[in-house]
Amino acid sequence: MYSKEFQDSLKAVENAREANIGYELKRMTENEKNELLSAYHPDYKESEFSVLAIGPNKGERIPCELCEMLQGHSRISPEKINLDDIKYDTDVLIIGGGGAGAAAAIEADEAGADTLIVTKLRIGDSNTIMAEGGIQAADRPGDSPVAHFIDAFGGGHYAAKRELLSKLVCDAPAAIEWLNNLGVEFDKEPDGTMITVHGGGTSRKRMHAARDYTGTEIMRTLREEVLNRDIPVVDYTSAIELILDEMGRAAGAVLMNMETKELMVARAKTVIIATGGAGRMHYQGFPTSNHYGATADGLVLGYRAGARLLYADTLQYHPTGAAYPRQILGSLVTEKVRSLGAKLVNREGNVFIHPLETRDVAAAAIIRECADRGMGVSTGYGEAVWLDTPMIEIVGGDGTIEKRIPAMLRMFSRCGIDIRREPVLVYPTLHYQNGGLDINTDGMTTDVENLFAVGEVAGGIHGRNRLMGNSLIDIVVFGRTAGKTASERAKKVAPAHLTLSHVAKFERELNRAGIITDVVSPKLLPDYRRK
Repeated sequence: MYSKEFQDSLKAVENAREANIGYELKRMTENEKNELLSAYHPDYKESEFSVLAIGPNKGERIPCELCEMLQGHSRISPEKINLDDIKYDTDVLIIGGGGAGAAAAIEADEAGADTLIVTKLRIGDSNTIMAEGGIQAADRPGDSPVAHFIDAFGGGHYAAKRELLSKLVCDAPAAIEWLNNLGVEFDKEPDGTMITVHGGGTSRKRMHAARDYTGTEIMRTLREEVLNRDIPVVDYTSAIELILDEMGRAAGAVLMNMETKELMVARAKTVIIATGGAGRMHYQGFPTSNHYGATADGLVLGYRAGARLLYADTLQYHPTGAAYPRQILGSLVTEKVRSLGAKLVNREGNVFIHPLETRDVAAAAIIRECADRGMGVSTGYGEAVWLDTPMIEIVGGDGTIEKRIPAMLRMFSRCGIDIRREPVLVYPTLHYQNGGLDINTDGMTTDVENLFAVGEVAGGIHGRNRLMGNSLIDIVVFGRTAGKTASERAKKVAPAHLTLSHVAKFERELNRAGIITDVVSPKLLPDYRRK
């Protein structure tokens, strides 16, 4: 049963709904945004960050949980690995079976390279399938890559590497066409015109979608293409160390079977890291919208091999993670819900933020509403605010929710909540790793030759905050590019002696820095056993 406070708040939201439909707060000024972020966004909470003592980013601040992993011990003893006992031999080794890895594999295979995907779960088990709202591309009349760049550059606090963002927005229309030709079932008008909507921080309607399971539909299509091409996939197998050659180039990986713990050597001419994000690290104790395997593995692998990180101190906390009931805590409530007309309101039913502010600003505003203003709603295990979903049907007409966001309708219906008639409770959820391995425009890391990083494991494309829909276009644009480039480079790589000397070198650095730890990394999977 709902408490009286809970019921009173529900009633207040219902009573304010009609007035709220015609009411809209102005977007914040840049100064107002910066003040809000510095006061309430988790990225600004200094006590939750540590300074790296070793490695390419020595002296920089990063989340405490990530620092512990980056400065952990290797899972292997290099001297015990026989690098001449090669289990897999390929041109292009792709570590990770999500959207970025699949896109890279398709293009590498198309270019004629022997390609191998290894993934610690199953191909498709990734953050790609968790993406709901849409994918951005400026391919409609009245829009342009220039406008897309301006929106994304500003939304990322002007910190994106310009050349990476330029590539993203300029290649986006062709990426949408590629996906469409592969068979992605985008939302379309009866005449075949793609339906587009606004997203947070966008000045044009450039968000393409497949209902509210866009990422799942894209992953379905990419997975089928990989399998139809007979590209080898090794499931339930993790890369636990990169292998370099005597010239310091990426040349393979030490793999571990997740079930038997057997160690294997994979030799490759080029390596693409596509391991995804870090939500299951649960930074600062936040719930997450991420899939089970998102534990920052690629950052650890690349860092230990000498690849520099960029903006590793910035995470995206999606403003609308499900906060009630508990069984769906942290699950994503897509931004598309707000683009269709739902508004964020506090326990008294008052709108407190423009519905389409950028994600970091909206998340900070929700935290402020709960922590400082006392306007949150108690769930019994935390505070939350309302997302008034019945507004969607009032604005768009009966049936809009079932037609445009059916996955949201089903998720809450399974919990006994009809979002067509009741608002839902939301609170920020750990969603996206803004920073990652530093790359250039062909996806190769800036410090390790023949090592590529694509998707969420790469940094610099989005700056210090990502706009909705730019992650799905990122994995396609840079996944395809890395696949093509890696296959071309593989043709020119001459065989060289394999080595794990960088792992031993990193261990010596730990000792010199006086770091005493029991942690081994990469983490591979979260640990939810009761302590």
